[in-house]
Amino acid sequence: MFEKIKVSKYLAYLFLIIVSAIWAIPVLFGIVTSFRSQTEVVNEGFRLLPVNWIVENYVNILENTSTAPIMQWLWNSIFIATMHTLLVVVVISITGYGYSRMKFKGRDLLFFTLLGISFFPNVVNLIPSYKIIDILGWVNTPWAMIVPGLAGMGNIFLVRQFMKGIPMELDESARVDGASDFKIFSRIILPLIRPVLIVCGLFSFTGSWNDFLWPVIVYTDVNKMPVTAGLLLLQDVYGNYRMIGQLMGSAILAIIPTLLLFFFAQKYFVSAINLNSGIKG
Repeated sequence: MFEKIKVSKYLAYLFLIIVSAIWAIPVLFGIVTSFRSQTEVVNEGFRLLPVNWIVENYVNILENTSTAPIMQWLWNSIFIATMHTLLVVVVISITGYGYSRMKFKGRDLLFFTLLGISFFPNVVNLIPSYKIIDILGWVNTPWAMIVPGLAGMGNIFLVRQFMKGIPMELDESARVDGASDFKIFSRIILPLIRPVLIVCGLFSFTGSWNDFLWPVIVYTDVNKMPVTAGLLLLQDVYGNYRMIGQLMGSAILAIIPTLLLFFFAQKYFVSAINLNSGIKG
């Protein structure tokens, strides 16, 4: 029995190593390629390390403020993802409170109907969503990416289920003392649901940062694009990437914010699998 457990443990480690390698090798190759010249990339093909290490790719990235302003794109992405995350936390916390603590006719029917609708692929909503954004005059503005998706039913579901683990006796005791719904929410519920809000916020930030299809549709102004849409401009009219080193350098710069976010908040990502209830018994 002990030997079987030991073998299973080694197999699990082997699997994790393989998965880690599948993820890490392309990233390492991108980092190395960002220090290679275009001539070397074309003539030498795949190499583990560059023949000559250069930093011109990064210099050109930082100096380019017209055709491919990478730093402006990064700032746009940071602003959009941060604002989207903050508003998501506000919306899902209030909505989750309504669906879990307040009683009104058709509450559960409404919730599960919206939850069912959310299972439709997002691509189905692209044309209607763009039409709404266009009518509101939000094309080529940050609001085109900040507002859509604020009330994601997946996040609301997590918050609702988390709140259901908080005893209703806390609400009833507060009401006996004359507390309103707003005071119960802000003073009692909100501090208790902080773990699930952090997790939803982290996923919302990474989701907004990595979004590609939607920003390509709603942005045509080069200076207002987020970095995911902007990187597409580094290819020519035939769809070929002219400067592979600069492309790799830009991609590496684009993943740094989310990489730092994961390193500093990885314990909250891991805690996502333990979000069973608001108060553990």
